[in-house]
Amino acid sequence: MLTFAAAVFFLIVTPGPGVLSTAGLGAAYGFRAGLRYVTGLFIGTNLVTLAVITGIAAIILSVPVVRWLLMAASLAYLLYLASRIAFAGARIAFIEAKAPPAILAGIALQAINPKAYAVNTTLYAGFPFAPDNLVFETLAKLVIVNAIWIPIHLGWLFAGASLHRMNLSDRTQRRINYAMAASMLMVVALALISGLKNA
Repeated sequence: MLTFAAAVFFLIVTPGPGVLSTAGLGAAYGFRAGLRYVTGLFIGTNLVTLAVITGIAAIILSVPVVRWLLMAASLAYLLYLASRIAFAGARIAFIEAKAPPAILAGIALQAINPKAYAVNTTLYAGFPFAPDNLVFETLAKLVIVNAIWIPIHLGWLFAGASLHRMNLSDRTQRRINYAMAASMLMVVALALISGLKNA
């Protein structure tokens, strides 16, 4: 069980679309606005977990066209979020950032987030610690994953919001937002490369 918990920690804490967008939105909009988004991510990640546990995700993702459509939607949405973050602190914005992404945005990201499916498949299909009682193991894993997921995402949100609260100059805030957006673009590039290799 400790091995499973360690795997959960390292798989979730590593930068992916959810973590990066959480920190970026915290930096761009503050903790309270980001909290709504994290709530959506939480709901979304548990919906993905349910899809993985029931096998629905495996059935859907076994169709190459669907897999490519989800990858394209994921990449497009990540580019959109990166642009929202990048231009949130700028006076002249390519995409107007009047309101931060909220609950539905978080759910949408997890629904098309390749890392969410990969992590959940790894965690729930691997690391057996109660092979004689699959129901207990699955429920225990759900509790452990969520007990680790929540503080990690709140921590990233707090880190981003701390930058927001520092009342930095417009120039510094823009630079931070650009760095967050660039990190998300790196995730997009890595996802694209991975998708092309697995094609």
